[in-house]
Amino acid sequence: MKATSNEGFKLFFLLCLFSIYQILGATDTITTTQFLKDGELNISSSGGSFEMGFFSPGNSKFRYFGIWYKNISVTTVVWVANREAPLSNTSGTVKVIKTGVIVIVNETNHIIWSTNTSRSVQNPIAKLLNSGNLVVKEADVDDKVGSFLWQSFDYPTDTLLPGMKIGFNFVTGKEIYLSSWKNEEDPAPGDYTYHCDPSGYPQNILKKGSNVIYRSGPWNGLRFSGATNSRESQFYTFGVFSTKAEVYFSYQLLASVVTRFILNQNGALQRWTWGDRNKGWALYLSLPTDNCDTYRLCGGYGSCNSLNSPVCGCLDKFVPRIPEDWKKADWSSGCVRRTEMNCLKGDVFLKYSKLKLPDTRNSWFNASMNLEECKKICLKNCSCMGYSNLDIRNGGSGCLLWFEDLLDIRQLANEGQDIYIRMAASELTSQDKSNGHKGKLLAWIISLSAGVVLIFLSLVIFLRRWKRASEKKKGFWGCNGNYKMDYHNGNRSEEFELPLFDLSTIAKSTYNFSEESKIGEGGYGPVYKGVLEQGQEIAVKRLSKTSTQGQDEFKNEVMYIVKLQHRNLVKILGCCIEGEEKMLIYEYMPNGSLDSFIFDDTGSRVLDWPKRFHVINGIARGLMYLHQDSQLRIIHRDLKANNILLDNDMNPKISDFGIARSCEDDKFGAKTHRVVGTYGYLSPEYAVHGVYSVKSDVFSYGVLVLEIVSGKGNRRFSHPDHNLNLLGHAWKLFKEGRSMELLGDFPIDVHSTPEVIRSIHVGLLCVQHCPEDRPSMSSVVMMLNNEGELPPPKQPGFYVEANAPDNEFSSSQYAHSTGNEITITVLDAR
Repeated sequence: MKATSNEGFKLFFLLCLFSIYQILGATDTITTTQFLKDGELNISSSGGSFEMGFFSPGNSKFRYFGIWYKNISVTTVVWVANREAPLSNTSGTVKVIKTGVIVIVNETNHIIWSTNTSRSVQNPIAKLLNSGNLVVKEADVDDKVGSFLWQSFDYPTDTLLPGMKIGFNFVTGKEIYLSSWKNEEDPAPGDYTYHCDPSGYPQNILKKGSNVIYRSGPWNGLRFSGATNSRESQFYTFGVFSTKAEVYFSYQLLASVVTRFILNQNGALQRWTWGDRNKGWALYLSLPTDNCDTYRLCGGYGSCNSLNSPVCGCLDKFVPRIPEDWKKADWSSGCVRRTEMNCLKGDVFLKYSKLKLPDTRNSWFNASMNLEECKKICLKNCSCMGYSNLDIRNGGSGCLLWFEDLLDIRQLANEGQDIYIRMAASELTSQDKSNGHKGKLLAWIISLSAGVVLIFLSLVIFLRRWKRASEKKKGFWGCNGNYKMDYHNGNRSEEFELPLFDLSTIAKSTYNFSEESKIGEGGYGPVYKGVLEQGQEIAVKRLSKTSTQGQDEFKNEVMYIVKLQHRNLVKILGCCIEGEEKMLIYEYMPNGSLDSFIFDDTGSRVLDWPKRFHVINGIARGLMYLHQDSQLRIIHRDLKANNILLDNDMNPKISDFGIARSCEDDKFGAKTHRVVGTYGYLSPEYAVHGVYSVKSDVFSYGVLVLEIVSGKGNRRFSHPDHNLNLLGHAWKLFKEGRSMELLGDFPIDVHSTPEVIRSIHVGLLCVQHCPEDRPSMSSVVMMLNNEGELPPPKQPGFYVEANAPDNEFSSSQYAHSTGNEITITVLDAR
């Protein structure tokens, strides 16, 4: 009897274990017999990326059923089921009923939320996939999209995950779009929605209520024509996809990085990436970016340019519709053609370049037409106001026509496209006649008065040269006490103003430029610390008479640094110009330059690894801003340790823009016969062939990373076993799996080892020989802050060379004189 009792107990115990195993083994599903109750163990996806269950957002007492990231310390909800029907207590239960419907019931078994589906299956289950998608399907059917009865990806809240879509299905008539939360504690639909609009040619639009407040511009095959900070990435690809059945916007991951795209409660579209290193979300990009992203700010045929003041202006050959309103900064009435069109007498099309293409919601398109066919069909229709290519790839293809006033245009420096706008024929013919008349008149004058004309031209040239020489000596003085300077960018001329300091004020603040106030010297000249009467500390960069840099570098520095505003770029306060004196006034950086820490035995002890990694990240973010997010796409061309300044909190600030250049986003690089920069930091293609691009800066950044990690300068590095420079040594150690040896005897916490190895790996990716192999700075920021697998680096562009001379100098902003590296001012490229 006792044995029988023991056997029964064992059988009962085994059945319990089996039941527990079944329950635990099915942690990613809900069945018709297994429910999920509030307070019980949450359900996780099979790969462990996502988790679902009940939660209360912020300080709210209401309960919601949702999905969030499982292995991220900051609770980040990506989807909410009952966002408009919260539970008031913890009595909620999630079930799957026989018809294949998910329901949420309260304590009285009343359904407060459910899915909807027109099909049913024999054995339905709800399963949380590793993509974050909650699906309903037949239990024994594979996890394929076509087999789902219902999926949460078709009902997004405020978050777009990889693989999700927003768009319109022409077969079912269903639209999928994002909607913001009301606030941080209420996930109910807020004021803002984000759509992929299929009316006309597809484009993404942001709405507040029923009003459009931002428009991306149409998809051109590579990017949205008006998204100024859309960028290619090694980590994800995105685009608008169109078929007869549907049009949608989506993105897919290319690497193991955690990223999400959200519409927040304030109406900002943001992409965030998770940083495993700092255990937090980092903002990767945000839209809208500036006033010119405001929908139809400048009205019909008005063009917005964020570099201008005021930002709104009329397109060429257009005038304000209501001039009085424009004088009051009310541009909503827009512009009209200065010459009325007459379709019967014939119209022409004028080309406008580098524009965000107008609103396409009332457009027509054909993907198979070429541009000439597009022009012909537009010319035949008097209602057609303009035309353009659909796709900019491979020289352009497709036809896009507009049939109403052209709205929401902005001028872009790099990403813009060409559009041909309908005009009265007289706008073209009158110009031709005028030019013809001027040509005949000029020929008559030249034939009769050649000597007089030559004398006149000589006088003009002399006066211009005299004026320029005078300007170099005196500068331009504004009536408001500011320094004025013209900046020429293509066909556009722009005037900059900068606060002007009196020479006496600067002399007093620096104790008459005493040696005690001198904090450094570079190719530009000496740098002094000053204290203004208000107590503000400043750094004064004074152009010396023997400097290899002059008026061009001075104007360059002012033009770029005034336009660039970022926490990792040094800030200019003003300038001082009197007689031959030219000085730039900057915010003072109390910790000086980076080279005084990493190349100095005492300083290196202050700059421990967490601070070094903070500096590496800060420089990367500053460069990413220069290359991709600033109004002017900038190539620094002289990135090095003593051009990185450190503030009180050891935040890095990129400085010295004297030889920087703006660049076109779609060009690989420009070529110069005057190579400038610093030996040891120059990329191979620039040093040898004079070709520079943003990838030249990426190379310099890679050198800088390896110097920060090792505490050794690239050209001054020496090793008893070989004559390689620092890049060669780092590459050798990496191939042998000994990267940590690059630190030498620098003390480091064992938990920081992966971070160090990753930094070295990223540095080597940046210094690869071929520019095409080097990552963009946005990719660098992602790679530094995530733990995903990195691509293997190729051989760096390094040189076998002896130690650099000891008497070299630098063109630092106001670095301590460390004798770091030589700055090239002229070097003919081969």
